[in-house]
Amino acid sequence: MKKGSFQWMKSLNRSIVLNKIRIDGPISRAEIARDTKLTPPTVSKIVSDLLSSELIIESEIGASLGGRKPTMLIINTDRFHVIGLDIGPTSIRGILTNLTGKLIEHNHLPITESITNEKLIIFIKKLVTKLVSDHEDKEIIGIGIGMHGAVDVERGIALYAPMLHLKDVHLKSELEKAFDVPIKVDNDVRAMAFGEYWYGNGEHNENMVTVNLGHGVGAGIILNGKLFHGEHDLAGEIGHMTVDLSGKLCSCGNIGCWQTLVSGPSIAEEAKHALFQGNKSILENKVIEGKTVYEAAVAGDALAIEVLAKTGEYIGIGLTNLIHMFNPKKIIIGGGVSGASDFILQHIKEAITKRGLTEQAKTTDISCSTKGSYSTATGAASLILADVFLEN
Repeated sequence: MKKGSFQWMKSLNRSIVLNKIRIDGPISRAEIARDTKLTPPTVSKIVSDLLSSELIIESEIGASLGGRKPTMLIINTDRFHVIGLDIGPTSIRGILTNLTGKLIEHNHLPITESITNEKLIIFIKKLVTKLVSDHEDKEIIGIGIGMHGAVDVERGIALYAPMLHLKDVHLKSELEKAFDVPIKVDNDVRAMAFGEYWYGNGEHNENMVTVNLGHGVGAGIILNGKLFHGEHDLAGEIGHMTVDLSGKLCSCGNIGCWQTLVSGPSIAEEAKHALFQGNKSILENKVIEGKTVYEAAVAGDALAIEVLAKTGEYIGIGLTNLIHMFNPKKIIIGGGVSGASDFILQHIKEAITKRGLTEQAKTTDISCSTKGSYSTATGAASLILADVFLEN
């Protein structure tokens, strides 16, 4: 794996120009100056520096507007690359992308039950090596990590990964020592949220929330175009807000957490309870998981469809609370549960319409992620890209 060698020039004007080329390229120097309100000499100097660093290259000649035909500028997609990792409860997923986010390689490794801090670092190193094994010519300028659990973002430490039963994993220091490139670490759901903002459905939405519904429940919050971490990097732990004082015991030790109503395991438990009550279903005598409930619903099973409809209502109740707290322009639902969008999305929206305080709240844009199983890894890669393209 080749290590990135260029120095990132951090200035507001440089970031404006580079990001303009990323979003609107091919683009001419004159167009950049016109659209950004920067002076032509300023743009020319910055472009010269960016060409020297090989972050951008000159491409085709543009159309003339009366004078000499302008030279167009684009991001140098072949020069620098980034790695994004998603460290979850059961596996590590990784991607290799260029600076525009184009996927070059992806791979994953299952996590064994006997995982330790040291073994996790070894697993990560192994996956990174696999990602670049067929791409030794690619120059890597950073590795972004979306880590399950509570994370110290500044120091790059996984403070507590509850489903892995790990504490104080020094990801940043250990991996920078191993690979000699910058490492960015954040919570997995926040990484997913930033990826949605950077690449996908959330583009141009400066205030948005991404909610991950899977084995657990969490949220990533974008405020004014930046990830919101809170005072101690705990912002977004919405799965543990209490919604039912007489509800079920949560894995966190509290009663009636939202997670006990809308996660994948909770869907399975609701289906089991309905069967226990004597309801008929094709789920009888099967190993019931959230996925099998969804498959039964696709097959037309009335019990499974009802369970997912009820789950959708519970999701909508929780999202209404989020809307009233943060008033986002958009909410994106990700994670395994979002795969059942055909059965839950309508009920989510109906619950929000019923409970929203204002017409604007009732009509908040709600959609399900289209990024698939590598959405967090993609978001983790975008943490590095933001360091390249944006002034921090």
